Order: sequence, then structure tokens, then C-alpha cells
Amino acid sequence: MRETIFAISSGSLPSGVAIVRVSGPQVREAIADLSGAVPEARRATLASLRGKDGNLLDCGLLLFFPAPNSFTGEDCAELHLHGGPAVVRAVFRALGEREDFRPAEAGEFTRRAFLNGKIDLTGAEALADLISAETEAQRRFALANGDERHRALYAEWRQRLIRARAMIEAELDFSDEEDVPGSVAEGVWQDVAQLCRAMRAHASGFRDAEIIRNGFRVVILGAPNAGKSSLLNAMARRDVAIVTDEPGTTRDVLEVALDIGGAKVIVSDTAGIRTDPGRVEALGIERALEHAREADLVLILEDATRPQKIEPPEGIPALRVANKCDLLAHPSASTGYDVEISALTGAGLDTLFDRIGQITASTARRASDLLPFRERHVRLIGEATRHADRAVTMVSADLELRAEELRLSADALGRIAGAIDVEDLLDTIFSQFCIGK
Repeated sequence: MRETIFAISSGSLPSGVAIVRVSGPQVREAIADLSGAVPEARRATLASLRGKDGNLLDCGLLLFFPAPNSFTGEDCAELHLHGGPAVVRAVFRALGEREDFRPAEAGEFTRRAFLNGKIDLTGAEALADLISAETEAQRRFALANGDERHRALYAEWRQRLIRARAMIEAELDFSDEEDVPGSVAEGVWQDVAQLCRAMRAHASGFRDAEIIRNGFRVVILGAPNAGKSSLLNAMARRDVAIVTDEPGTTRDVLEVALDIGGAKVIVSDTAGIRTDPGRVEALGIERALEHAREADLVLILEDATRPQKIEPPEGIPALRVANKCDLLAHPSASTGYDVEISALTGAGLDTLFDRIGQITASTARRASDLLPFRERHVRLIGEATRHADRAVTMVSADLELRAEELRLSADALGRIAGAIDVEDLLDTIFSQFCIGK
């Protein structure tokens, strides 16, 4: 990390204020040249910034964060400028002219924080989730994942495996020594078996974590002209789907993301389900059923004036919703439904939102729980569990082989937080960040 990097970290231009972040070994010299002096650490100082030719670039606030007490662990600076594109270009040009200075790549500031030991990989991933959080549940979940709990849990599991392996190898190598207890294996294997159960229980929470991060998927199923597209538009409060009296208008799946009770809910409008469809419409129906099979909840929408019953995929929770209730001569005629609405007038929509919110609430409440929040974590926990299981169950194998399984298990856990062998992951993880973070 010989080079000093810089980038705008405050969003798109023009803006009221543009924040340029700089990090690297030559930050101190750069800000001294630009402003005439290095300001007091962590104190905002009004400064006039000038280029090599002495011309004024801008007047703004300058902050200096000396290493190691900075986000990246290196010397860092922030230039709070007027947010005009020409101003930022002029400052970038002045920085870029310096030797070993260059624009930062996506996620490079956070990557340097990881390489300098300021955060681990789980902390970096949680930070990416916090930046992209759209709902209250996602915000709380990202903040919970960004603390030390994941690092501490995986480190404790790994330490237990290392200790178990040490006890086994001590019995192998020093069985004749008086201070090495004989036959320690039985207690070791009991602890490892208990650890396997804990790892499986932790990994089982990934489904809830996935819903919080990526959204609770709701699919609207129904016959043609049941009002599925009208319902999607009414829930989104804008025209997402084309609505006509002609049946079979929707051929593909349309999606909209909503915030319901603080949880991200992705609602999908699908093709109408009917027998003997045309060739193109049949493809749309197959896509509709495929999405329904992968949904967390299906809304079975029926036209209350001429209901056509549709069955949800087996094993998928469903709500039966009667639409067009405003057209019924006798409202009591629509019976046997979970919710009665009119997508045209908006009647009953609040009740529908409440019912969906009740279903998502149990998952949203887990936003502060300790859950594995990336598929990478679950894969490595599964790998660690398999190796530890083998060590426990290979009762007829040599102790050397069982100890090796414990080593492989501990290594898998170490890769979650980036303790070992992570170079191949860094580009993938940090490329998800925006420039300037």
C-alpha cells in the first residue's frame, strides 16, 4: 500500500458539499502543500486549498486523521468542498499530479481497513449491507452484524477446535509425560460433538437473514382479469403494470419492492392462470408458477364477482384475497376469504398490508439476532461442521487423521472472518462497495 488513494465519498455531483477522502502514506505532505499547514488531528479547520501554481482551488473544511486512529488505519484526510463538478475536478487534478497518488477503486478504503486490522471480513460485509439498507429491519440487521459478536463467536468456535486438536496431539506425542492426562479423547469428542450442534443451529438461521437482507417475496396468483396488475399498482401507489380489460395482458413477472412494517417486501405480478393458453401465455404461466414455488407468501387473488379458484403450490403459505368487492350487490357474498379488497378504490388494502406485516414481523424481529448473513458464511460453517463431524464419527481411524479433520474445520471457520487464506475473496467482497468507501 505504497500509493495514496483519493475519491469522492459523499455521492453524486452537483451537491451542497462534496467530501473528498484521501488515505495513504503521503497524506500529511499533500494537505500541507494544498493548505499550507497540517491541521490539528480530528479538528475541522477552514482552509484555502491551492494548486502547485498557487491558484486558489476552493475554500473548505479540512480534517486530518493520523494513523493508526483512522478508518483505514493509515493517515487519512477529508476535504469538505463546495459540491460543484469543476471544483472537485480541480482538486482531483491537483492530487493526481502528485507522485504515487491515484483515484481509489471500489471498496479500496474498506479493503485497506481490513488489511490494517481495523475490521474483519464480516465487519466489511456488514458495512456494505448498511450502505445498501433500504428498510428499518435491514438497517438494524446491518448494525447488529457490524459489531464484534460474529468475530467473537467464530473465534471462540475456532479456539475450541484448536484446543481439541492440541489435546489429541498432546496425547499422541506426550502420552508418557506425567502432566499430560491419559485418555483425554473422550472429553474432547463430547465437546466437538456439542460444537457441531451449535454450528448447525446457527447456520439454520440463514433463511431469516436472507429474507431480511434480500426481501420477503410475495407472489400474486390468480385467473386472468382477477385484478393482479391493478393490485400491484395499488400496493406500489404508482403504475408499475399495464392494466386493460383484455385477459392475458401480463406475460412476464413484474416486481416492486415495498417497505411494509420496516421489512423489505418484494411483490410480484404474474400471468393469469388458466387452461388452454396460447404458446407465449403458457410460458408466462410457467414462470408464474415457478416464482410462486419460490415465494415466501402467495396471494391467491380472485374476482369476487366471478371467482375462479386457484391452488397455491404445496407447502407455500397463502392468503386468499377477494378483489372487486366494490362491485358486489351484497358485500356479504364474498365469504371464505382472508382479506376482501378493491384494487380500484383502495378499500381493504390497509388490512392486506397488516396481514402481510403480521407474517413478516417474526422475521423482522430477528434483525438484532446473531445470524449468518452471507451465503459464504453458511458454506464455510457447513464445511467446518462436516470436518468436525468426521473427526467425531471416525472412531476406528487413527488419531492423526481425526486431528487433521479438526484442523480443516478450524481453518474453515478462520476463513469466515478473514483470519487465514482470504486473498482470493478480497476482490469479490470489496468490489461490491461504491467508489469512496
